Amino acid sequence: MAQVQYNKIQVAWLSRSTLPLLREELSQLSLIRDTYVRFKVLIHEIGKFGIVGIVATIITFALQNALYGHAGPTTSVVVANAIATCFAYTGNRYWAFRHRKTTNMGRETVLFVFFNVVGTLIQTAFVDSNHYLLHNHDRLSLNIATVIGIFFATLFRLFCYRKFVFNEVHIPDQPAEELAAASTIP
Repeated sequence: MAQVQYNKIQVAWLSRSTLPLLREELSQLSLIRDTYVRFKVLIHEIGKFGIVGIVATIITFALQNALYGHAGPTTSVVVANAIATCFAYTGNRYWAFRHRKTTNMGRETVLFVFFNVVGTLIQTAFVDSNHYLLHNHDRLSLNIATVIGIFFATLFRLFCYRKFVFNEVHIPDQPAEELAAASTIP
């Protein structure tokens, strides 16, 4: 009998002492979940944009290195980027930004090509500066300049795609109860 009372007292004390800690943990989880819900679309867009970009970068490097010995650095960058741009448009339009519907596909395509041409010019500026100004003619320096150029061109493209090209967001209809249930912990 004494053991049963001791266990009840121990459980009661344990419940009261851990309750504030449990509330604090739930509060932190709620903050993390609310932040995720707020940035869910952006997180998914950046992830998908990144995957498409990685594949397009592999295409760019493969073609650029294959063409470098037969054509100059500018030609190899431009041809490689032109082919990678076709892949990137398909991947971004029909996968990464497919939820962003547009009423004018022609406008979207023209803007996409325009911003890719500007991105190619950014990348070509780094490659040509390395080749013609710094007089580095080996493949390693070409690839390092390409990586730096791709980095800055990718930042430019991501901003422009989200702001100007794929800018209309279609948010699916969700009942208010579903949103309220998602923002509270039972």
